Amino acid sequence: MLSRLQRHGLPPWVMVAAIATGTFITALDQTVVVTALPAVMADLKIQLARLEAVIWVVTAYLLGYTVAMPLLGRLADVYGYTRIYQYSLLVFCVGTTLVALSGEWGWLNDQIDPLDQIVIARVVQAIGGGGTVPISLAIAAALVSPEKRGLALGIVAGAAEAGSMLGPAYGGAIIEIWSWRGIFWLNVPQAAIIAAALLFLPNQRFADARMDYRGAIVLTIALVLLSLAVAHEGLFRLSSWTPYWLLVGFLVSTGALVLLQRRTVQPLLSGALFRAWAFVMANIAQLLVGIALIVAMAAMVIMANTVMDVPERPVDSLTAALWLLRMTGTIPIFSVVGGLLLRWIDARWVTVPGLALIAIGMFQVGGWPLLGLPGWPVGISDPKLTIDMVIAGVGFGLVIAPLMHRAILSAPLDYRAVSASMIVVARMLGMTLGMAALSAWGVNELLTIFDETVALPSAERREVISHASLDLFHSFFRAAGIIAILAIVPATLMRASPMERAELTGTTPAAEMAAGDGS
Repeated sequence: MLSRLQRHGLPPWVMVAAIATGTFITALDQTVVVTALPAVMADLKIQLARLEAVIWVVTAYLLGYTVAMPLLGRLADVYGYTRIYQYSLLVFCVGTTLVALSGEWGWLNDQIDPLDQIVIARVVQAIGGGGTVPISLAIAAALVSPEKRGLALGIVAGAAEAGSMLGPAYGGAIIEIWSWRGIFWLNVPQAAIIAAALLFLPNQRFADARMDYRGAIVLTIALVLLSLAVAHEGLFRLSSWTPYWLLVGFLVSTGALVLLQRRTVQPLLSGALFRAWAFVMANIAQLLVGIALIVAMAAMVIMANTVMDVPERPVDSLTAALWLLRMTGTIPIFSVVGGLLLRWIDARWVTVPGLALIAIGMFQVGGWPLLGLPGWPVGISDPKLTIDMVIAGVGFGLVIAPLMHRAILSAPLDYRAVSASMIVVARMLGMTLGMAALSAWGVNELLTIFDETVALPSAERREVISHASLDLFHSFFRAAGIIAILAIVPATLMRASPMERAELTGTTPAAEMAAGDGS
């Protein structure tokens, strides 16, 4: 890859910036529609009673995004990073165009409901977008020298974080200037520019690598069932058998996948990945980080808009978003810092302090009675508000690059994009699982609080509910802190694999490290 860049006089970091921009654009679409949903409903005349169906505009993208990652990651390992990245951008553009055109054709509206058109188009868009993240990480790792890989991975991962965090604000701005359809039309020229920049990269592939299509089908079924199960509200509320039947289906398909992979010469998920202790431990830590992150983000926004919104100190939606920005705004920045530190410090000793900072920040927000730490009062103000949130944000940012670095470099060369996809999928599944747990736990506890205060006078009941609800939110933050501490265990155990050590020291030829031809 570097030779063609050198012929054109382009430094590798220009291409790292280009692929990071592509990741940023597709990551925006994870959350950009959050602020667009009211405009979509108004434009397509969708009734409020169909709000549950409207949520699928968001869910469909996240589901397609998650499922597509490992499949497109392996395709990139087999057919070349550049080619599959360009094809992914093409699919993304087709999907985003279909979203922008949804509801515009009367003849189609008679056959397919406009809302269903958007959901289907969002799945197509997500399949393309899901391919860009793992391939970008794999390209970044291949573009620069081993000692600079951490920084390259931090830049790409930071771009993905920034995209998902800024999505709602970006969507709101475009709606004000143009319309909700403009959000999706703008994706097309942006993606085209990134695809053109990729023409400077050769499409290097492993000649002996093969795609396991049967494994891809079974893995897709397994991931769809798992994603639907962990996102189902009945999983933690014990109110429905559906999520448990979905989990049974996931276990059955996983068992079938294991048997199939053992009989396949070049499986979709190489056994070399799961024999690599560093890869397994990094994924476990990443799953726990995803849970802690979504619990912290969701609890902060809900708490700010409810119990902390008092007449003497009102908190509107913008104020709540700015509170959260103190944490989320630091994540992309310290993702790059974490990657830079990998040049001198082992990934474990960047990750562990990051997790410790997450725990400290969460315990500062939620308090810890055993240590005599009080949680945030209703009248919390700066500088404490900012300091506590920034501490947690620094921690969430620091752990991103080292976890990805360790997982990706523990994989054989011809499974790098697959390993990148799996570490991202672990984070997204963690966030989905955390959201489902928070929803179930929070709803059940709040209902209990309301039931136990029914007999109280109105003024006293409001005060009791306010204090009890604040205590509940404090417990959410403490839970996030505990999860971060639990993640320290796998993070400490993810020692550098022999493959990573050999690559860093240059003691093993690259060809010998392409060990993914068997399981």
